[in-house]
Amino acid sequence: MSILHSKGRVLDISSPVVMGILNATPDSFYNKGEGSDIDGLLRNAEKMLKDGAAILDIGGASTKPGQELINADEELQRVLPAVAVIRHHFPEAWLSIDTYNAKTAREAVGAGIDIVNDVSSGAFDISMLQTVAALNVPYIAMHMQGTPQTMQADPQYGDVVAEVKQYLSEVCDRCKEAGISEVIIDPGFGFGKTVQHNFALLRSLETFKTLDRPILAGVSRKSLICKVLKVNPSHALNGTTALNMVALQNGADILRVHDVKEAMEVIALYRKLKG
Repeated sequence: MSILHSKGRVLDISSPVVMGILNATPDSFYNKGEGSDIDGLLRNAEKMLKDGAAILDIGGASTKPGQELINADEELQRVLPAVAVIRHHFPEAWLSIDTYNAKTAREAVGAGIDIVNDVSSGAFDISMLQTVAALNVPYIAMHMQGTPQTMQADPQYGDVVAEVKQYLSEVCDRCKEAGISEVIIDPGFGFGKTVQHNFALLRSLETFKTLDRPILAGVSRKSLICKVLKVNPSHALNGTTALNMVALQNGADILRVHDVKEAMEVIALYRKLKG
């Protein structure tokens, strides 16, 4: 699947593309408070699109470790104004909604969203898969062990690569049964994994190609970088750039990032490297 379809439009992902992160939330692990400023979000969206982002991912609920889930109504109060203003100013942009609530997905798609990005793969809202199928938009399914509140307490796996791959395979089957035709898979770096688990997944990312789905890699400024380099997220751009190249070399189709310009430079170098 090298082309995504949504609302009569197509997006070519046969060559790697960048998804820019827009946090319409006051409590993200990075860019805290960005979501309280719609004008700031709009400026950030404009910069990301100019820098080459193919997709903008708008989220209104933080899923950092220890975070409690929020209800759809609170989430919609955060994201709908952002979706409306970004869609108005950039009608051709591809927009994604980062949500685990089916109600949020439904209303956001109605307001102009093209893709649903669900960190829970339907586990937090049993109506999510049926909702996305009815909306007829692409769906991003991610692996997470536990919930944001519990996921980093003591993540355990026998074989992290095999278990995450099996989970995503089963999710793809459930999506097919529900009627979702286009699924992107995300191994969920940082979601219920130790540093060792994250690097094992990154080293073996190419094995996920056998699921025959586009692969999204989201390592941007996360703890697998910060803990190794002993830095905070504000100083993790260099590490992010290094691991984005590894992700591309191991099969990633979409890089989900805070820093679009630098990710696009990685893709340009990757393309040159591949000839």
